[in-house]
Amino acid sequence: MDIGLVLQTDPPASLLIDRMVRAERAGFSHGWTFDSVVLWQEPFVIHSRILAATERLRVGTMVTNPSTRTWEVTASTFATLNDMYGNRTVCGIGRGDSAMRVAGRKPATLARLSQAMHAIKELAEGRTVEIDGTEMHLPWVTDGELPVWMGAYGPKALALTGQQADGFILQLADPYLTEYMIKAVRAAAAEAGRDPAALTICVAAPAYVTADDSPETLAHAREQCRWFGGMVGNHVADLVGHYGEHSSLVPEALTDYIKGRQGYDYSHHGRAGNPDTAFVPDEIVDRFCLIGTAAAQLEKLERLRALGVDQFAVYAMHDAVEQTIDAYGSDVIPHL
Repeated sequence: MDIGLVLQTDPPASLLIDRMVRAERAGFSHGWTFDSVVLWQEPFVIHSRILAATERLRVGTMVTNPSTRTWEVTASTFATLNDMYGNRTVCGIGRGDSAMRVAGRKPATLARLSQAMHAIKELAEGRTVEIDGTEMHLPWVTDGELPVWMGAYGPKALALTGQQADGFILQLADPYLTEYMIKAVRAAAAEAGRDPAALTICVAAPAYVTADDSPETLAHAREQCRWFGGMVGNHVADLVGHYGEHSSLVPEALTDYIKGRQGYDYSHHGRAGNPDTAFVPDEIVDRFCLIGTAAAQLEKLERLRALGVDQFAVYAMHDAVEQTIDAYGSDVIPHL
């Protein structure tokens, strides 16, 4: 199992770059950033610096979207980075949550996302594609390679992931839901005539490594990661709004916990202490995240690996970023 690191592009960018270098030295395989350019700094500028400062780390977005940039711009950006640093990028993409809503826009439709994934991959790998009625290609691309991994929760999005994407990004680490969603993605791939085993499965969630499992220590770790239940809750609220509260198409193990949700202010998005996530119970934090000692996290990671997870990406938005990187490097990655 690969281990990735996910960070927000908060200034100073130099700190993020230093942490990615630290992660590579600790054995991390991937470095990911958010892509919400109103809330944080432009990721691709920083990606270039990360790639220059590392030797093997693969770098990508978790996640970009089809709407804040035109598709040829996104494709050209990834292709340029790949030409400069040797095919070391991954395009993680979804409908767009914070990037769209903070600008007063709605997330993209799945139809638009599908078209964007096709266009971005074709262009970045040097092939011709039609966008808005015009054929285009990037003539300077040679030997381009861009895996496109899609983030998804709902049944239609999971189906599209299986039908088209190179990988699946699931932003939660609950083993029951992970198994449920991997099965849905792989079933869709098989129905589309694709090899289900060829899809890369990436689970992304906060990890907070503690020195012990005392109640006080675990309580602090939960508070540092509670924001994640609120972030996932934005997507869950969309699903409930679309399918209803008790739909057979969406597991209640995913939807039940948002009943106390009162809204969401994106100015606190992805940050410890987010006041809009008080509704998230400890049970959800424990299910969706990795909280506790390195040994406890290894046990959960082994369960995820047995379900077919190829990468666990650590969301490190808390007060122990370097400690978590180092703990994974010394006590987790060597065992995986």
